[in-house]
Amino acid sequence: MTATSAALQLGRQLAAIVGPEHVSDDSALLTPFAIDGVRPGVSVAPASTEEISTILKVANQHELSVTVSGGFTAQGLGATPAVIDILLRTERLNQVLHYDPGDLTVGVGAGMRVVDVQRLVYEHNLMLPLDVPRSVQATVGGSLATASAGPLKHGYGGVREYCIGVSFVTGDGRIAKAGGRVVKNVAGYDLMKLMIGSHGTLGVIVSANFRLFTAPRQTATFLAHFDGIKDALAFRNRVQRSPVSPMCLEIISPLAHAYVGGAEQGAWTIAVRAGGTDSVLGRVRSELGSCIAQSLHGDDEIMFWKTVQDFSESTVGQHHNALLMSVHLQQSELEAAVASAEAIARDHNSLFACVGRAAIANLTFALIPIAVDPPSVMQYANAISAIRGALPSDAAAIVQRCPREVKDHINVWGSSTNDLRSMRAVKHALDPNDILNRGRFLF
Repeated sequence: MTATSAALQLGRQLAAIVGPEHVSDDSALLTPFAIDGVRPGVSVAPASTEEISTILKVANQHELSVTVSGGFTAQGLGATPAVIDILLRTERLNQVLHYDPGDLTVGVGAGMRVVDVQRLVYEHNLMLPLDVPRSVQATVGGSLATASAGPLKHGYGGVREYCIGVSFVTGDGRIAKAGGRVVKNVAGYDLMKLMIGSHGTLGVIVSANFRLFTAPRQTATFLAHFDGIKDALAFRNRVQRSPVSPMCLEIISPLAHAYVGGAEQGAWTIAVRAGGTDSVLGRVRSELGSCIAQSLHGDDEIMFWKTVQDFSESTVGQHHNALLMSVHLQQSELEAAVASAEAIARDHNSLFACVGRAAIANLTFALIPIAVDPPSVMQYANAISAIRGALPSDAAAIVQRCPREVKDHINVWGSSTNDLRSMRAVKHALDPNDILNRGRFLF
């Protein structure tokens, strides 16, 4: 059978599952769906769990790779796939499956946009603290698959903490559930948390249930600017020792202010966001003291935090050769890690910027080339290796974005041999034929 006839046969099989109007194999129409420059062979948009299961069984039958996407906001994450035979789009899985404001729970399809869920629950003075980048495009399923988080992670935890259940389809087409619709669930192996952050390599997330939070009556953001990171972190420590319980506690480096609004160029900034009544916010302002240089409210505050959420996107948008790394370490290690990264950036002819959660030390490092554009592959590889070598052994440093040609020469995830061995075992159990997101984790 020729490649053309095989493609036609696959298109007919998928059309029989989801309807011909939800299948496309036109190369011109598929070009916008390319991931890291790899254009899919065919795209399909199923509307149910059963349709997804059938599609994956077809892919297993023909040994085809399947990549899952919702809002296409995770472009560039992970290793580059060698081929995408089937692009499975979740856009039709966009229903509200259940919503109980009194019980503070909601269940939605994986293709529903994050911003739409937030608007839905805000009508009842509730909030879903999933402040992901590009939330207007980002979907629930994609946010779970990438374990995406923003500044609200400080006050509410990551999505693993308030996602209470998921439904998914494994790589070999089995339909499964983990967790449930209530906050308290039975004990056992937590497959839900395994799916969160798996980047679509273990299963296709079909729907998710969340615990909601009461939205504050109003919020305010207080900005303190410092000449150096040491003074900024001393202020962070004072905030943590105080009675203040911030929703967000963010650190912003001097260069990062070029991409984050509402702040002062050339300074290290600590941003404190709090919620409550006028009197509560007044006490917060008083507790923070004379270090506060700016207060943001209303639209100015909303725009400020939007730019913080989108720091990575803005940096890459202005500097397409920038190297971005997601770094997770202990709070006590933050100052030394930033100092090392700044020095490494200088040694590799790059500018350094960072933004992140100051108290839980979840940071985004950006190295922006200045002397040679684009730098050589080895320059990127050496910079990545140097940063990882300067971090403590228990820290994580994942390459979030870099030019595609670099990815073939580096370990994007920074995983150890033991980590990879464990991940391969889990992958084989849930996706034995390596159908889903083949190559994303260099398996």
